[in-house]
Amino acid sequence: MSTRRVVNSFLASLALALASVGAVTLSAGPAAANPCGFYETASDAYYNHCTSDGSHIVIEVDDWGPNSERCVVPGVTWLGSSSDIDGAWYTGRTC
Repeated sequence: MSTRRVVNSFLASLALALASVGAVTLSAGPAAANPCGFYETASDAYYNHCTSDGSHIVIEVDDWGPNSERCVVPGVTWLGSSSDIDGAWYTGRTC
């Protein structure tokens, strides 16, 4: 194999690898800010209903005592203090 062919092959592989890393970095940034479903910050608990159909859904919230249900709209809903909420999930129902 000629040196020119080896160098071209190496540069093409390097360009592909760098493009892949750039694509992963760009796509991971915004999604990590407000992930779909339940997530917590250091002080607060949220549920992000990611949808494009405008549906309102029922979620079950694991809080102190018996679990409770809430109707959430598309987007981010504040559930309470992260010390009071252990999780939340979609029940499969709309409201």
